[in-house]
Amino acid sequence: MKENSNKPENSRRNFIKGATLAMTGFYIVPRHVLGGPGFIAPSDKLRVAGIGVGGMGYNDVSGVFRSGKADIVALCDVDDTRAKRSREEHPKAAYYKDFRVMLEKEQNNIDAVTVSTPDHMHAVQAMMAMKMGKHVYVQKPLSHDIYEARMLTEAAEKYKVVTQMGNQGSSGDGVRKMVEWYNAGLIGEATKVYSWTNRPVWPQGIPWPTEAQTPPADLDWDLWLGTAPYRDYVGNLVPFNWRGWWDYGTGALGDMACHIMEPPFRVLGLGYPKSAECSVGSVYVGEFQRGYFPDSCPPSSHITLRFDMPGGKELEFHWMDGGIQPTRPEELEPNEVMGDGGNGVIIEGTAGKMMCSTYGIDPKLLPTSKNQYIQVPETEYRVPGGDRGHYNNWVEACIAGHGSEEYKRLSSPFSVAGPLTESVLMGNLAIRSYDYRVQRPGGNANQFDYPGRGIKLVWDGPNMKITNFEPANQFVKRTYREGYSL
Repeated sequence: MKENSNKPENSRRNFIKGATLAMTGFYIVPRHVLGGPGFIAPSDKLRVAGIGVGGMGYNDVSGVFRSGKADIVALCDVDDTRAKRSREEHPKAAYYKDFRVMLEKEQNNIDAVTVSTPDHMHAVQAMMAMKMGKHVYVQKPLSHDIYEARMLTEAAEKYKVVTQMGNQGSSGDGVRKMVEWYNAGLIGEATKVYSWTNRPVWPQGIPWPTEAQTPPADLDWDLWLGTAPYRDYVGNLVPFNWRGWWDYGTGALGDMACHIMEPPFRVLGLGYPKSAECSVGSVYVGEFQRGYFPDSCPPSSHITLRFDMPGGKELEFHWMDGGIQPTRPEELEPNEVMGDGGNGVIIEGTAGKMMCSTYGIDPKLLPTSKNQYIQVPETEYRVPGGDRGHYNNWVEACIAGHGSEEYKRLSSPFSVAGPLTESVLMGNLAIRSYDYRVQRPGGNANQFDYPGRGIKLVWDGPNMKITNFEPANQFVKRTYREGYSL
């Protein structure tokens, strides 16, 4: 296995092998030959540590381990109960609660790290690992803030590590087929994209609970809060409902858009958007009274992003959540399902349309009758196992090293996942700007204006700045709690 040049334990295995040969002078039969077909020597396996190993973290650690090419050597979780299953299945792995302690103590024993924690912790955990020269697999969304996504993208190249975001649909065959259709000109030049989800399936648009509770004995609440401002523990937040709170989560957009927006991003080769605008669903707490809960994501939203396209043309990209869906294409028959019923993508072009479900699954040309006779050559690399091969796609690239052929076949390296995540989070920046309020001049204490509503936010992508509404820029980058930094 190629070791990363930034690692403190540079060429550990090569040194041992060379020293053995020098001392014996004998011909050594490779261990994989001695072990029979398919055998991988322990010294040739990727040594992996998991940060956040319950729930989706358990799936990530298990997926990496099932590749047969990785050993799980360390585990970290702030919740002992959630970590129990992973610890039972990997009893030899060292266990920690604080990722900083784990990385410091285990840095000479690990090659790569999985990060499967709440959104607000992704960036600091991944960055610390990358600075140590460790390859990283980070759950979606890549980060909580736009600034974090940019910093992670730049760090991946700076430290020459192998990276992958956990949007497994990017390894599927469906998105590759859509790329081939588009490149073959089957829908002409794209003009509009519609993407939607039925999420959230957790509470959003609600006030922060007023009754503080005692954290469970197995949960280190202070470590769970991490970069976020300190608050007293409240019930029904951990392990899942944190997604609806801005301090920790990124709402329906962060949860699903990296899966659903990824196919059109890949098909069309999109970069930074040039503008964003939105509308959000109202929350009513009394007769004709809209609630104002700035700590919580809204119950539904409609985001419109615009991208520059070749030839000076513009692409209009729509995101809808909370059950909002676009108008059905006229090419669909009345009983044909749009997307998968709750989620989906439609790409409209000058000569046709295409549609898919979540993760790019089940792509279709519209009308669907076209799919019975239209075929194009396969020109895109297929990941063995499709979306189920997403973990192995990363493990093999880590073993081969940065710049290898396996590295070039990665489905969602940060060079791709970073710009996608930035565009996803632009939607959240628009939502939070929409709800930005100031007290109305001359009004009473309960009268406010919302200057971010009804306007288009103009985005300077290279400089990460809204140029026409300064209050929006506070949502580009957070201030971390003391003890955490990039």
